[in-house]
Amino acid sequence: MKISIQINEGPYQHQASDTAYQFAKAAIAKGHEIFRVFFYHDGVDNASRFTVPPQDDRNIVNNWASLDIKNADGEPELVVCVAAALRRGMLDEGEAGKNGIDGNNIHPAFRISGLGQLIEAGIQSDRLVVFGD
Repeated sequence: MKISIQINEGPYQHQASDTAYQFAKAAIAKGHEIFRVFFYHDGVDNASRFTVPPQDDRNIVNNWASLDIKNADGEPELVVCVAAALRRGMLDEGEAGKNGIDGNNIHPAFRISGLGQLIEAGIQSDRLVVFGD
C-alpha cells in the first residue's frame, strides 16, 4: 500500500509527530511505501535543523531524517509547507535568498514546497493519514 502522511503539530508540544513517526516506521517494516510526509501548520517545526533536545530525550527531527524517504529523482519527500514555514520563520536556502535573509534553518533531509504537494500525495497514495488537529 502507498501511504502519505500529514503532520499538523510541532515536535515537542503534541504527540502527533511521534505517533506519525512510529506509524511510518511500522508501515515501512510491513512492506508498505511511504510516498510523502507533509508537514503543515505547526508541523513545520519538525524540520528545524536547530532543534537540540536534551541528551536523554528523543530527537524527533533526526528520527524523521533517518527514514530517508525520497522520490524517484532522489529528492526528499519530507515536505514542509512553504506558507506555513515562512509564517513561522522556517526557511531553506532558496527562500532565504528570495527574502533577503542571510541564513536558513531547514534540516537538509526536508524540502520546502507548496500545498500542491499535499494534493498530489492524496491523489497518488492509497491512504492519506493525518496526525494532529
